[in-house]
Amino acid sequence: MLIPYQMLEADTLTRLLEDFVSRDGTDNGDETPLVTRVERARKALLKGQALIVFDPESQQCQLLLKEEVPREWLQEQD
Repeated sequence: MLIPYQMLEADTLTRLLEDFVSRDGTDNGDETPLVTRVERARKALLKGQALIVFDPESQQCQLLLKEEVPREWLQEQD
């Protein structure tokens, strides 16, 4: 299920992005400060390059590049 970032309160979105960019395996040895990584993720959302995906089974959110999202999910959004 896609979650439009605009539906989230600003603080909630920031916490979600902080959680995502600080998960194991997302930094790949990147020493960039957390705030910079959060802003990169936020810009990707704003540009439509990334989307927030919620999995009801696991109750987890992920940030995926648009091309990683199943096409049928994108069509449902239109």
